[in-house]
Amino acid sequence: MNNTIRVAIVGAGYIADWHADALKVTKGVELRAVCDTSATNAEALANLHGAQVFTSLDDLIASGTVDAVHILTPPQMHRDLAVTALNGGLHCLVEKPVALSHAETAEIVAAAKANGKQFAVGHNFMGLPSYDRLKNKLASGKLGRISSAEFNWNFPLSPLRSGPYGLWLMREPKNLLLELGPHLFAFAVDLFGTPEIEYLSLSKPVSFPDGQLRKQSWRILARAHTDDGDVDLTFNLSLVETADDRSVTLRGSSAMARLDYAADTLVIAAENASDIVVNPLNKQLSLTWQNFREGAVNATRQVTSLYCKSPYGLSFQGTVARFYDAVKNNTAMDSRFDGDAALKVMQAIDDVIELMPQTEPVKMPTKQRKTNPDVLVIGGTGFIGRRLTEALVERGHDVRVLSRGSSNPFSHLGASVEIASASLSDAQGLQAAMTGIKAVYHLGKSLDSTWQACLQNDVGVTVGIAKAALAAGVERFVYTGTIASYDMSDPAQTITEKTGFGEDMTDRNLYARSKAMCEMRLLEMAKTEGLPLTIARPGIVVGAGGPLQHWGIGRWHGAGAVRIWGSGKNILPFVLIDDVAEALVKIIEVEAAIGQSVNLIGDPMLTGRDYFDAIHTALGARITVKSGSLHAFYLSGSMKYLLKKYALRRKGLNNASLKDWKSRAHYSPFDNRYAKELLDWHPAADKNEFVRAAITDANLFGF
Repeated sequence: MNNTIRVAIVGAGYIADWHADALKVTKGVELRAVCDTSATNAEALANLHGAQVFTSLDDLIASGTVDAVHILTPPQMHRDLAVTALNGGLHCLVEKPVALSHAETAEIVAAAKANGKQFAVGHNFMGLPSYDRLKNKLASGKLGRISSAEFNWNFPLSPLRSGPYGLWLMREPKNLLLELGPHLFAFAVDLFGTPEIEYLSLSKPVSFPDGQLRKQSWRILARAHTDDGDVDLTFNLSLVETADDRSVTLRGSSAMARLDYAADTLVIAAENASDIVVNPLNKQLSLTWQNFREGAVNATRQVTSLYCKSPYGLSFQGTVARFYDAVKNNTAMDSRFDGDAALKVMQAIDDVIELMPQTEPVKMPTKQRKTNPDVLVIGGTGFIGRRLTEALVERGHDVRVLSRGSSNPFSHLGASVEIASASLSDAQGLQAAMTGIKAVYHLGKSLDSTWQACLQNDVGVTVGIAKAALAAGVERFVYTGTIASYDMSDPAQTITEKTGFGEDMTDRNLYARSKAMCEMRLLEMAKTEGLPLTIARPGIVVGAGGPLQHWGIGRWHGAGAVRIWGSGKNILPFVLIDDVAEALVKIIEVEAAIGQSVNLIGDPMLTGRDYFDAIHTALGARITVKSGSLHAFYLSGSMKYLLKKYALRRKGLNNASLKDWKSRAHYSPFDNRYAKELLDWHPAADKNEFVRAAITDANLFGF
C-alpha cells in the first residue's frame, strides 16, 4: 500500500521554492502539483519537480491528484482558498498571515474541524532547532522566573522606499503588521499565551509617491499572564536600513536567553558563583564559547548540506515536518502551528490594529476627464518604471501601466495614469492593453534560476510582448536591456554602442545572458518584421526611490557592510534616475532613435569607494567596505555550481566565468557621447549636484 502523501503548492511565487525544497526532504510526502492563475509561473516551478500544472484550485480538487495543499498566495486570498481546499477534503497548510483577521481565521479553523482535516499555519521560524532548545531551557527552569521578553524584527524593507508600491504589503498601513507581526506574536503566544496589548508607538514615516505615509518603526507593549506571574512583552518592528536583529530575548531571574532566529543561534547569559575578580571573566568566556559553538555548528551544517540547511531553509523544514507528522499519524497538530495558535496570533494583531491612529486619506486630484493613454509601460511600478511614468506625464502623455495588482500607485497623477491588468503570457490580453497605444516600454524582467526558465519566462515573454505590439500597430517599442550583458572585464577597452556582447554567452550569469538573448530576438524581429525597436541600457541607476543595497556595486551583508566587486577604485557607470527617465522619454520623441541602441551612462563621477565615502560625508553613516577578490568569487561560484550539479543533481544551472565576475567590477569605461548626441541628452555633469541627487536627497536609509 502506498502511504505517500500527495501535495500541491497553490501560489508559485518566491516563497514556493522554500516550501518545495522542504517537501523534498520530508519523508513520506511528494510534490505532485503546482496551482497558480499564471500558467507560466506554475510551469516554471512544476517543471523543476516533475509536478502537474493547474490554474484553478477547483480543477485541482476535482482531479483527485493530491491529499494536501500549501496555500502560498497573497494574504487576501488565504481565507477563501483554505476554506475551499478543506471543504474539498484536503489537509491545508497556510502561509502567514493565515488570514486578514481573527474572524477570517476562525472560518478556516471551523472548516478544518467540520471536514476532519488537518490545518496548520506557517509560523516557520518556530520550526528551528534553536527554538526547540529555547523552549527546553525555559521548561527546565534554567532561566528562572521570566520577568520580561522582547521580540524583534529589525530588518530593512526596501520596497517602502523604492517600490513597487502596488504590492499587497503596501496598500494599507496595517498590512505591514499583518505580514510581519505573525513572526513576533507567534513566539509570544507559544511561550506565554495570549498577549494583552497595552500600547502602540509608530515612528519614522516615509512618504509614498502619491503622498500616503507609512510608519517604518512599530513599538508595541503588552503583557502576558502566566502561572508564574505576569510577563512584560515588548515587540519591536523596524523596517529602515538598520542592522539585522531578528531575535527573541527572555530575561529571567537566573539567566537571559537570546535567540537569533534569522541565524538559528541561541546564547544563554547566566551568572556564576566565582569571586568578584574572576566572575566577569568567566561570564564572558562562557558567552565566547557559546557564540563560537553556535557559529561552528551552523557553518558545518550548511557546508555539509550544500546550504540546504540554511537557517531559513531549516525553519521551513521543521514546520513542514510537524504538519505532515500530524497528517500521517492522525494526531493533534503541534501547538505552535495549530488553529488555536493562529487564532490567538490574529487576535493580538487585531488588537494592535485597533490602536492604530486613524489617518486622513490623501486628497487625490479629481478626474476631470477620461484617461486617453498613448503610452504603455510594462514594469511601471518598479524603480525606473515609476519615475518614467511620472516623467511621461510631465511631458504631456497619458500612460497606461500594466500591473498584476489592482491598486494604483499613481493616483496622485489623476486622470493621466490608468492601471491595466494582463498576464504577460496572454497574447490577447496584451493586445487589448495596447489598444490606442503608440509607444510601449518593456522594463520587465523575471528572476530565474535556470537557463530553461529564462528562455520561457524572460525571452519568451519578451518576444510575446513584441508580437502583441506588432499586432496592435504600435509605433515605438522601447526595451530596457542592461550594460551587464557587456564584457566589462578589460580596463583598456572603452565600451560604446558599437561594442558587441560576444557570440557565446554560455559562461555569463543568467541575468546578463538572458537580457542579451532578449535583445537578439528583438533585433531579429526588427529586421524581419519591422518592429520599431529602440534598446536602452541603463547603467548603475541611483537617486530618490532607489535602494541603498545596490547589487550593481557589490555584495551586501545587511545595511552596514558591503564587499565591492573588485578593488572599488575604478570609476563606476553611475547614472541618476531622473536622467534615465528623461532619456527614455526622449527616445519616443526622436525619430532617429528607431533601430538604435543607447547606453544610458552618466558622466564619469565616482569610484565605488568614492560613493561610500560620500555617503559617510553626507549622511554620517560609515558603511564597512571591503575589496572583493574576483578570483575568490569565481572559485566559490564554481564550487557551488559543481556541488549543485553533481551532488544535488540540479539541472539547467549556469556557471559564470572569471571574465563574468570581472565584468561586475565594471573595469571597462563607457563613452556616453552617442546617447547625448542622438537624444540631445544632458545627464548631470556636476559632481556636487550628482552627490546631492544620488545620496543627500535620496533617503537611502529611510530616516
